[in-house]
Amino acid sequence: MNQIESVDPTPVHRVDGPSHGISFGEAVRVWARVAALSFGGPAGQIAMMHRIIVEEKRWIGETRFLHALNYCTLLPGPEAQQLAIYIGWLLHKTKGGLVAGTLFVLPGVVAIMALSWIYAIFGNVGAVQALFFGLKAAVLAIVLEAVLRIGKRALRNNVMIGLAVAAFLALFLFHAPFPLVVLVAGVVGYIGGQAGWKAFQAGNGHGKVGSKQVADADSLLGEDTPAHARPPASWSLKVAAVGLLLWGGPVFALLLFLGQGNVFTDISIFFSKMAMVTFGGAYAVLSYVAQQAVEQYHWLKPGEMLDGLGMAETTPGPLIMVTQFVGFMGAYRAPGFLDPLLAGTLGGLLTTWVTFVPCFLWIFLGAPFMETMRNNKALSAALAAITAAVVGVILNLAVWFALHVLFGELQAARGLGMAVDLPVLSSVNVPSLILTVGAVIAVFRFKVGMLTVLAACAILGLLYGLFVGWV
Repeated sequence: MNQIESVDPTPVHRVDGPSHGISFGEAVRVWARVAALSFGGPAGQIAMMHRIIVEEKRWIGETRFLHALNYCTLLPGPEAQQLAIYIGWLLHKTKGGLVAGTLFVLPGVVAIMALSWIYAIFGNVGAVQALFFGLKAAVLAIVLEAVLRIGKRALRNNVMIGLAVAAFLALFLFHAPFPLVVLVAGVVGYIGGQAGWKAFQAGNGHGKVGSKQVADADSLLGEDTPAHARPPASWSLKVAAVGLLLWGGPVFALLLFLGQGNVFTDISIFFSKMAMVTFGGAYAVLSYVAQQAVEQYHWLKPGEMLDGLGMAETTPGPLIMVTQFVGFMGAYRAPGFLDPLLAGTLGGLLTTWVTFVPCFLWIFLGAPFMETMRNNKALSAALAAITAAVVGVILNLAVWFALHVLFGELQAARGLGMAVDLPVLSSVNVPSLILTVGAVIAVFRFKVGMLTVLAACAILGLLYGLFVGWV
């Protein structure tokens, strides 16, 4: 690796290729380390990436990091993984983005696949049921904490609070399409930013992600735009063509050879749609995924979605990796002529492919343009509005999960265009309620870490099953 002192201070040499002093081999090792430590959901993953990439390695500066993060938050898909792709691309072009993004999800792919096999084989065993009985309580507490955490960051004024409330009511009472809620919020924010309304001008919505401020000029990459970040239009067209072929090719092939109604075709189409509308991260879209997987496709039961989220919470990688579990169980239960475990494996990998391939496309296609738009106020306003609406979306997810975990029976209530599932109070699951309350107290009152809460609830679930009876 070149010594830092040998880096030419002129803009062209500081940002062009390996002359920034960061070898590709070192980058691979660092991205592997980032992947291994990517626990804690997007907030923890982004903070960890900031600590390693900005504070420790000083590869890029604070302003450039936040600019990339802003863009990734505006995109559908897991913003932490897309941020890794963006930074990898800035440092080592396309191969850098491919390595950073692939390594970021690889540990989660392996872990979720292994847990899916265990769940499919032993899922009806009492001990396994008791384990996930405990995990569900912890997941509920963590989702509620996510509502509060993001709410504190995003709901800076009454307009933002109103957007969050409107998003929650639209989803909970009227079952409005999730993409429509996100689109309306983004349009409102963009218009507000263009008009200069004060409510949409307060910051970038992320707050401070690190404790040490590193100026772009003091980073190894420097503050100028890399040469490869100014590609010709032909390059962008080539990236779009290759990305769409890799993403859409398997979907059209399955539709052509297997036809509509086949589980693999349904998985490829459904999760391809999700890849285009998963704004706000996993929490924001999981309520929609859960409802569709449970109620329309019958891939899962309501409690099983929480089991999958518990897996994703306890393994490295983006939380949206829970979709691999959904695809696995869907194909496992409708294997056709295949062995169920083989079908499940293929279904899970297919889900992961159509979910994450678009993430690379969004970055490789859009990042060059974003490098020339570092101070666009209208885009920042749209981001702020979407983030506010996401608070309402996550709250809807928390309520949906709570209803299915804490109550054994729900009753539909309809009127005035609304459709609401209300709990039958006599069907309350008292042990689950007690465990959930304990998890909430641990998270909110004593600030216990996520992994500790998950482990404690899992152990308590096992003990309950052992001494009282498997749930």
